[in-house]
Amino acid sequence: MNVIRELGLIQVYTGEGKGKTTAALGLGLRAAGHGFRVHMIQFMKGRGYAGELIAVKNLAPNFTLAQFGRECRISSLIRDGHKKCEGCGDCFVKDRGTAKEDVELAWKGLQQAWEYVNNKGCDILILDEIGNALRYGLVTTDQVMELIEKKPREMELVLTGRGVPQEIFAAADLVTEMKEIKHPYKQGVSSRRGIEY
Repeated sequence: MNVIRELGLIQVYTGEGKGKTTAALGLGLRAAGHGFRVHMIQFMKGRGYAGELIAVKNLAPNFTLAQFGRECRISSLIRDGHKKCEGCGDCFVKDRGTAKEDVELAWKGLQQAWEYVNNKGCDILILDEIGNALRYGLVTTDQVMELIEKKPREMELVLTGRGVPQEIFAAADLVTEMKEIKHPYKQGVSSRRGIEY
């Protein structure tokens, strides 16, 4: 499909509320439906059971997704619907600081982002949870700013996650802050398969 290329902008989805990854996935699926090549890199997210892995594979062959986070010990059981996420946090960098494994995984994710930027390997590049990777010190603001500055003119760059620094806000064309008003977690409802993961 011959896709008309327009100026690629920089979008940021941040804030304490739910929906940052969901917004980026929705944008990616819409674009894929128009023939755009979309690649999502998920930082700090455990590999193997998130519903978006299966959805993008089945819905849009031009939408690829790679995860650079710790493995979940029960991922195959969650994926098959035999267990639900227990919220143990083993697959997410939560409160771990800069453990060597987490830094290495984030570095691999950043290197993959550079491959897509340097090779113009996609039309839309989504760096999911890059805000958290910055917040935990797994990557630096300077590294992300360099990627922003070097992205091809036609490439749309989408960054998600809590704690995105002001320098990135200043470089962005669109910044959306998700604000939590009410959340079922506060009523004791844990993560639900197909809704939160």
